[in-house]
Amino acid sequence: MSVAYALTGLAVLAALLALRFPLGPAMLLVGMGGYATLSGPGPLLDFMKSAAYWRFASYDFSVIPLFLIMGQLAVRSGLSGALFGAANALLGHRKGGVAMAAVGGCGAFGAICGSSLATAGAMAPVALPELKRYGFSGALATGSLAAGGTLGILIPPSVVLIVYAVAVQANVVRMFEAALIPGLLAMMTFWVTIALYVRLAPDAGPVGARVPWGERLRALAATWPSATIFVVVIGGIYAGFFDPTEAAAVGMVGSAAAAWANGSLSRVVFEEALLGAAETTAMIFIILLGAEFLNAFLALSGLPSFMAELAAESGWSAYTILLLMLAFYLLLGCFMDSLAMIFLTVPVFWPIAARLDFGLPPADLQIWFGIITLVVVELGLITPPVGMNVLIINKAAGDVPLRDTFMGTLPFVFAELLRILLLIVFPGIILFLPRLLS
Repeated sequence: MSVAYALTGLAVLAALLALRFPLGPAMLLVGMGGYATLSGPGPLLDFMKSAAYWRFASYDFSVIPLFLIMGQLAVRSGLSGALFGAANALLGHRKGGVAMAAVGGCGAFGAICGSSLATAGAMAPVALPELKRYGFSGALATGSLAAGGTLGILIPPSVVLIVYAVAVQANVVRMFEAALIPGLLAMMTFWVTIALYVRLAPDAGPVGARVPWGERLRALAATWPSATIFVVVIGGIYAGFFDPTEAAAVGMVGSAAAAWANGSLSRVVFEEALLGAAETTAMIFIILLGAEFLNAFLALSGLPSFMAELAAESGWSAYTILLLMLAFYLLLGCFMDSLAMIFLTVPVFWPIAARLDFGLPPADLQIWFGIITLVVVELGLITPPVGMNVLIINKAAGDVPLRDTFMGTLPFVFAELLRILLLIVFPGIILFLPRLLS
């Protein structure tokens, strides 16, 4: 009976989201209603008086606003232009090279931004004019940028990665270590996809201008602020000099210094960065509070344990159940953003995954499952009909039909599916760095 209440609550939540009700308040209402139904109003009030404090009175959560401020300053400091310029100087003379440069710029910018949507938004005005100038097709130009923008969700520091780590009580540093190689693999996979694309459709990606080595070196030298921030922040975390929160504070100061050095930091820009970070932080924390109440309701109902037992007794292999969960993520990705998917599914899916036998120790399984999940969530950002990165890039392009942009992302979707399969079959790709650095 309790499980039936939980399923009813999830159906109500789905209906609220279909009606465009905000995710955080929707989870809060369903969680409170379900908690009161199962335990009564008195226990709900007892839970309410302490839930918010214990959810947010954690040092680990301070990393979120700090990394968000760092990303907001990076977006406004013009670093994206220098990164694309360097990538274009090195790759632009190759067939499809300007599109490869756009993906490379996205990967480098994602490493100091931490947000896929911000990466896509920052790189679009920089790369799209160059792609148009060299005669790239609208499909390849917008598709490659939409795919490249997804790198911000995986290459550390990533806000979604931090949220997953908090949700399952994983070590944030080990999650950052595990994400680096799959993120770099994604960038190389996208480059290969572009190379194959322009071989099959030569007119879609012409050759750019060859840049002399002197200009290439100057373009690379212009990226020193971004390179310094990345090396200090991520290198400091991996080397054990900083914990993630300290690294985020250092990165925020570094982004501010880079913006000040190139003349883009003003009082208005700084206020906009703080306001943007505050708005996103408030959104995340409201969702976290809603998730706290929803998870409490689901725990009382016994739904996660019931689903885990059902999966264990189904007779299906662990990998079959994993593929079903990942397919569900792809379906959700058509309608939800990455944070919503993580908050809604991890409390149910992680207990199921934890009961399955993948031949991995519990700590490694937690990391491996998280990275696989984030890669699939990343894929949801470019899948129709509501791939958020696709909508951002298409709007920035202006004159490219939305259908062409989605068609341009399809080769990257297939490439991502192959990468997911590779990461599932070879867990060592994900676990190599955490094991090496532990």
